[in-house]
This record gives sequence, structure tokens and C-alpha cells, in this order.
Amino acid sequence: MSEVKIQTPIHQGRLEQKIHALYERLLTGDSFKALPKSDFDVVDEVISHLDRGHLRAAEKKNGQWQVNEWIKKAILLYFRLMNVEPIEAGALSFVDKIPVKRWKGTEGVRIVPPAVVRFGAFVAQNCVMMPSYVNIGAYVGKGSMVDTWATVGSCAQVGEGVHISGGVGLGGVLEPLQNRPVIIEDHAFIGSRCVIVEGVLIEESAVIGAGVVLTASTKIVDVTGTRPVVLQGRVPTHSVVIPGITSKEFPAGSVGVPCALIIGKRSASTDKKTSLNQALRENEVAV
Repeated sequence: MSEVKIQTPIHQGRLEQKIHALYERLLTGDSFKALPKSDFDVVDEVISHLDRGHLRAAEKKNGQWQVNEWIKKAILLYFRLMNVEPIEAGALSFVDKIPVKRWKGTEGVRIVPPAVVRFGAFVAQNCVMMPSYVNIGAYVGKGSMVDTWATVGSCAQVGEGVHISGGVGLGGVLEPLQNRPVIIEDHAFIGSRCVIVEGVLIEESAVIGAGVVLTASTKIVDVTGTRPVVLQGRVPTHSVVIPGITSKEFPAGSVGVPCALIIGKRSASTDKKTSLNQALRENEVAV
């Protein structure tokens, strides 16, 4: 990556306009070899702001999550502009287009070898990164843990105080541009070996039990009332969720297909850890 001067405050309108124009050139098949250095610098500047947490691929505004499509465009341009080359990271070496984040020890983040965070992803203070992988465009909020062999996909958004347990796969959504990435809101708990993809939203303080698989089309069935209530693409705040099976009719007959069951609510408590442990015990949820 070239050295560029990072402007503060961010002139977002200028950056956004230039990224849109460059992306149109990409769509028309124009060669990027003839681009002036200033165009390369614009892309580098946006990725550097992502790397520092100044910009995000998705943000919550007026209570609703909104996708910043131009940020996704900048990431795709970055892939196009970068060359595959050897990358040194201490005793480790890689061959890739995107460098890994360089840690100075002053960020207030614990990085356990061989955890890898790609350049252009942001990890906030007081986070713990066990051997895991965070892709470009992702955001991990303060005090969160990404446990062993968990992955945080490109543009995925993880809030503050979140626990991503071992082997969890959070899919990012880089394309289509307008699609929402996977979002895990503050103080959620994601149990071991969960898979959450296709822009599913896990709302604040939800507890997802081990082995739950959530896609955009997965039925999320609330069974806490007298009748089941079916949701898709969203786990409501404070919900406690476990894997389940629901019946679906096919030409060959009725077959059980995976779903997720909301079986209770995590208490709204200021002591998040105590509340979480109590929810897990009461609902017999494995993590």
C-alpha cells in the first residue's frame, strides 16, 4: 500500500464522489494501469480510514442499519488496484493482495498468535483476538472477544462487549453492494460453531446457542408464546436461541429442515455477564 496523508476531519463527500466515479470506470472495463497516482491515493485513503475505524461499511442511523455502498466499492477497487506479492508478518509470510494489520502494541488489543486481521478492518480497544481471522472492511467494537478459529467476514459489523465463541463463522457481505452485511449488536453472545451469513442481524444482548446456523432464509421461530411466531433474517434483542427442526413439504413428502428456536429472553441487566450465565442455565443452552 502506498503512503498517503490521512486527512482529519474526513472529507467524506469528496471521497465518496471520487470512489463512485472510479467504480464506474471499473464497470466499463477501463484499464486501471493509466490511472493517475491521485486516484490510487483516494482508494488508499478510504481503506486507511476503515483500518482506523473512522469509516464503516454499515452504520446504525436513527435506529436502522444502513449500508455505505461506496465503502464496499472502495474495497472492490482496492482489490483491483493491489498486486499479489509476498507479505512479511514477523516470522510468518504470505502471498496476497491485501497486507495484514501491523500491531504496535499501543492499540490496547490483545492479539494471540496466529490471529490475523487484514488491513482495512478495525479492532477497537480492549478486544481479545484468539487465533482467528478478521477480513477487510469488518469492524469489531470495544471489549469484544473473537475466540479460537472464529472468522469475521468482510464488512461484518460486531458491536461492543460481544463474545464470538470458538469456530464461529460470521459471513461478510461485500457483494451485492446494497446488501446488509452480518451484524452482531452490542453484548450479544455467539456460541461455538455457529454460522451466521447473508446479512442476518443479531440484535443487542441476544444469546445464540452452539451450532445454530442462520441464513437469510432460515426460519427463526419464537416458541415462547402460545403460538409460534416466525421471523427471518433477524434475532430480536435479548433472545435466547437454540438449533431446531421444522417440517417442510416436498414432492417426496414431509421432511425436517433446520431452523432456529427462540426459547427465552435474557434478562435486561446492567451486569451483562451475570445475566448471560443465568440465561444459559435457565434455558439449558450449550455454548
